Amino acid sequence: MTKTSQFLDLNADLGEGYGPWRMGDDTAMLDVVTSANVACGFHAGDPDIMAETFARAKEKGVAIGAHVAFPDLAGFGRRAMAMTPREIERAVAYQIGAAQALAAYAGHRVTHVKAHGALANIAEREAAVADALARATRAVDPELTLLAIALSEQTQAGERAGLRVAHEIFADRAYVDDGRLQPRKEPGAVITDSGQAIARVREMLAEGALVTITGKRLPTPIDSVCVHGDTPHAVQMARRLRAELEAEGLVLRPFIEA
Repeated sequence: MTKTSQFLDLNADLGEGYGPWRMGDDTAMLDVVTSANVACGFHAGDPDIMAETFARAKEKGVAIGAHVAFPDLAGFGRRAMAMTPREIERAVAYQIGAAQALAAYAGHRVTHVKAHGALANIAEREAAVADALARATRAVDPELTLLAIALSEQTQAGERAGLRVAHEIFADRAYVDDGRLQPRKEPGAVITDSGQAIARVREMLAEGALVTITGKRLPTPIDSVCVHGDTPHAVQMARRLRAELEAEGLVLRPFIEA
């Protein structure tokens, strides 16, 4: 396996519970990942979960980001909502502010922003929504990094806004030939087999490209690899992936340290 840099970030979406309900094993994932994207209350998360997750991340030396979404608790942020770009911009700014406040309360610091679910999928394809995401991020803090889906409108919007952009690939999601993520509702879109996911990551890092479902290669920078914390065997997959990456000589660290 080769990569332009010997450093790589491994991230996961965490803090995705609400009240007494929890999703995934955040404690275990924080022992594996180098960056955590924490739900800000719109698709999941609440002040207690956010503060606890930020505090644990600090203890583990894990960088933290605001995982922003449509205001859709019932649908886990996976339903598209009829919001204008200006409404999206303000909703994103609101969530970043909440994350910053609770991170400060926990003694940690938000360093990046990542979109979740339907918001991320729309911003992957639609420049107006991607620009709203980037503008909100810059308005709150121009030093924040936009963790953006590789080869998407998000990366271009971040660059237009003058933000630092980190290019993200997914270990456990399939890509179609235009470089977009295969919709979750389609068979094979979410990869649950650890061996298959790890093989795909190795191939993408070796070639510096997205690998699509038909085998097409689409060149891209790669700064971070995401393993979703809500998929079956997520912790096992993340542990195996980290072990294999380190065995190949890559140093796992937050992309903000690059």
